[in-house]
Amino acid sequence: MRGARPDAALERALRDAAALESGEIVVAAVSGGPDSVALAAALAEAAGEAGATLVLGHVNHAVRASAWQDEAVVLALGAALRARVRTVSLPPGPADEQRLRDERYAALARIAAECGARRVFAAHHAQDQTETVLLALFRGAGPEGLTGMARSRPLAPGVALERPFLEIESSALRAYCARAHVPYVVDPTNVDLSYRRNALRAALAELRADFPHLDAAVARCAAILREERAATPRAALRERLRAELVVATGDARDVTFARLDAAAAALERGAPGRHFLRRGVELHVE
Repeated sequence: MRGARPDAALERALRDAAALESGEIVVAAVSGGPDSVALAAALAEAAGEAGATLVLGHVNHAVRASAWQDEAVVLALGAALRARVRTVSLPPGPADEQRLRDERYAALARIAAECGARRVFAAHHAQDQTETVLLALFRGAGPEGLTGMARSRPLAPGVALERPFLEIESSALRAYCARAHVPYVVDPTNVDLSYRRNALRAALAELRADFPHLDAAVARCAAILREERAATPRAALRERLRAELVVATGDARDVTFARLDAAAAALERGAPGRHFLRRGVELHVE
């Protein structure tokens, strides 16, 4: 379609989350895979427009022979984007997912502190969020675990971890890499089903054929639960609408959270109109 911009949603998500300021220094966590490379490329463009400085932070886990190839790709990416690259190599140790995750975040926090950055951006996307929520569910986690990954959270004193792509599909990130002509690598351990996340990813790939909106639904449920636990104004407004529906109709169980949330958003904006909640029940905003 003439004038269509397939990257618009991705760039908008990044722009809204980043809100880069002139003179600001930010770090992009870059493994060398397509997701983080897309993040780095989009951040480089946004940083150039805002007058900010982008630093690529790479953590070499040193748990497989090809790890040094990943680092080489990140260095090449830094040259292509004209961005500084800071690398950290972790000491040898067991390939335990939790250990690697903790050490990776600690290393990124150190890179941010050394660069004077207040924010580190990570490329976790919609499929990552689904896997995180379901793994928490399978572990028997409570409501806090089922909220999934937060869009922003503290990484270290004075440093925040930002995830602007939690509603973006991984396919969109790969397509962005192709259109931006930037190099990336594919981690060969992604097909190793001895890792729980990889095993779940393989099962979800089959489910998505029958449930194409699976990731959006899980992300929406995690966001709703996060708002409920934080007692946000939107969550309070949804609860009030639900209570009024019970009083008016005797039952609100068949009204979806999505419709309640849309109605609550309309009330917040003061946007006039009619909002369908369920058969025979509409909300009129005047």
